[in-house]
Amino acid sequence: MIRLFVTLTTFFLYILPANAGFDETINELTAPVASFVGSVVFFKISVLGAQLPLVVLWLVVGAVFFTLYLGFVNISGFKHAIQLVRGDYADPDSPGEVSHFQALATAVSGTVGIGNIGGVAVAVTIGGAGATFWLIVAGFLGMSTKFVECTLGVKYRTDNPDGSVSGGPMYYMRKGFEERGMTGFGKFVGTFYAIGIFIGALGIGNMFQSNQAYVQLNTVAGGALDGLGWLIGLILAAVVFAVIVGGIKSIARVTEKIVPFMAIFYCLFAIIVILMNYASIPEAIANIFTGAFTGEGVTGGAIGALIIGFQRAVFSNEAGIGSASIAHSAVRTPEPVTEGYVSLLEPFIDTIVICTITALVIGTSQVADPSFAGEATGVAMTSAAFERQISWFPLPLAFGALLFAFSTMISWSYYGLKGWTYLFGEAQMGQTIYKLIFCAFVAIGCMVQLGPILDISDALVFLICVPNILALYFLAPIVRREMLSYRARLKTGEIKRYKH
Repeated sequence: MIRLFVTLTTFFLYILPANAGFDETINELTAPVASFVGSVVFFKISVLGAQLPLVVLWLVVGAVFFTLYLGFVNISGFKHAIQLVRGDYADPDSPGEVSHFQALATAVSGTVGIGNIGGVAVAVTIGGAGATFWLIVAGFLGMSTKFVECTLGVKYRTDNPDGSVSGGPMYYMRKGFEERGMTGFGKFVGTFYAIGIFIGALGIGNMFQSNQAYVQLNTVAGGALDGLGWLIGLILAAVVFAVIVGGIKSIARVTEKIVPFMAIFYCLFAIIVILMNYASIPEAIANIFTGAFTGEGVTGGAIGALIIGFQRAVFSNEAGIGSASIAHSAVRTPEPVTEGYVSLLEPFIDTIVICTITALVIGTSQVADPSFAGEATGVAMTSAAFERQISWFPLPLAFGALLFAFSTMISWSYYGLKGWTYLFGEAQMGQTIYKLIFCAFVAIGCMVQLGPILDISDALVFLICVPNILALYFLAPIVRREMLSYRARLKTGEIKRYKH
């Protein structure tokens, strides 16, 4: 196995340097395809002077519907979600592979990434401070979408002969539509979703992450790693392989340690920076609310701020994409709706907490010194906001970005694996081949800039939300029945509590 990995990596190392124009050639060939796919998936309509991608509207409308249909489960279910994650209702003999906390940590590690650091900075730059308000609103609504897709992920998962489980949108699409007499359509959209999540796992869940990790390290090193992308890529690929070769249990054991550490690490320093800008806090918060409804200086005014905020939230927490449902499907529970409750915490942590804190770091810095970032945008802008108060912070921030990228890769490796096994079967040899391919792409991501391929991958990940949200509409009544039944049994004590 290791020999095969070394052979594959050596092959790529041989062909890439030998063909200096390799990435340029690939980019030229794939650019027209990327342009076409992107124009279709991210087709925009003009709303009061602002450009609204239809795919974002599709996701947001779904989130509003599920919030109303389930009676604001994102509020009423929050306390119970905490109880489940603590293990209060965890039966160790339940079917599944990972605990509620491990499933949550794996799903959160798949969404918390570079976007939480750099994407928020871009959103605030384009949409103004008011975008933060709409980002929070979208995160709140997205909690309900996660509830639906993660409940269905467990309900329609498949138990494999070796004791492992496979679940996610491709399974609830196929089985759910089959129950409604739409067998052919269910098979088609399930297969389409599996292909999309597989390609997405190699692109935005892999090459983009490893590339950004290398860029961050090289920036902090002052360019000392120029030309050494192959070395960073090899090291990163080897570490990723060491984790993912053990499957979801190995991934969950790593994410349950990394996610709390990196979240606390990042939020702690962010709060310190915000407090050091204490004099600017009232004005920064006021700017968020006034900007949300006036959108001063923003293209499209308040609508422009709303669209940017919603778009950033959707891109960040992936509510409606269905990816997190794959990780949550592996949980040990006989009650599908319990994982719906747990998944409520995911957009809350990713968007409402981490993205908002990043926005406040930038917002308070802007109030104190409007020119603090110069021409910098994205991660560099966030880094400048930290550096303004803590001069040495870009170094640990780069370390944090590396952890974010690493955790995202190992989670997305599992999403891609489940897309692969859905298409090609659960045989161990096939799974090993997939893992080797995944790690080879980790190394490639550090060596070449395949922008158009990443664009295609990005577009496909958002394209699969179309059948996913459609399936959620069809299957929402089942989720509602599960929720009401569970609540009734919880009230009567039929659902046993193991910790008090």
